[in-house]
Amino acid sequence: MVQLSGSMIIEIEQQDGICFLRCRGRFVSGADADYMQAKIEQIQRLKCKKVLADFSEVQSIGSLGLTFVVAVYTAVVKDSGGQFVLAGALPFVRKALDLTNLSSVVSLAADTTSGLAVLRAE
Repeated sequence: MVQLSGSMIIEIEQQDGICFLRCRGRFVSGADADYMQAKIEQIQRLKCKKVLADFSEVQSIGSLGLTFVVAVYTAVVKDSGGQFVLAGALPFVRKALDLTNLSSVVSLAADTTSGLAVLRAE
């Protein structure tokens, strides 16, 4: 699969009942909304109850990226009663989450190790 430099990349992997979302690139407007929607639908099809989103390689986030976070949260937590942890948010991404109050709704972890600990503890 060829990805344009700087575009969003979302890899989904299931392991031990946890869905890992490895997110990279720029989650900003103008990025491929259809691609993002397909990934959300894939998460729903997998019936992920525990989701860990690794954002340590997301350089920037805009409205499209925030929409993705909300959509995953809604699909996993609101609709399915599951758990969603966003790990490794860089300062710029963390600031966007704080400004939109998403950081008070979505569980945040410093890194994937601590994010996994949260998901395995409950």
